[in-house]
Amino acid sequence: MLSAFDRLFDRAASKLKLDCSAEEKERARQDFIERYDTALQMVDQVELPEIPEAVMADLEAAIDALSPAAVAGHLATVPLAVHVQDSMRRIATRLAEQRLLEHLVSQADDKYGGN
Repeated sequence: MLSAFDRLFDRAASKLKLDCSAEEKERARQDFIERYDTALQMVDQVELPEIPEAVMADLEAAIDALSPAAVAGHLATVPLAVHVQDSMRRIATRLAEQRLLEHLVSQADDKYGGN
């Protein structure tokens, strides 16, 4: 999986005409590892075969087909996705708290005759 990331990173950097240092590329690789650590661990446990060359070619072609507007859209999405995930966590926590309170109230009503 990491070799596939390296190959696709190089393709994307080439598409964007970016000149990344070895340190920058390694930082991007580490960010990928941190972001997808759980999934990478699962892949290691199952011992999936390498991604077939035809699939890698399709993934590279998808990068090649990205328009500048699509690239900008992907870049704009990243910080928004993080914000939306944080907001969804807060909403889920509030809903769980509300359900817990409703559950406790319903138990109190049943247990003590509804008064």
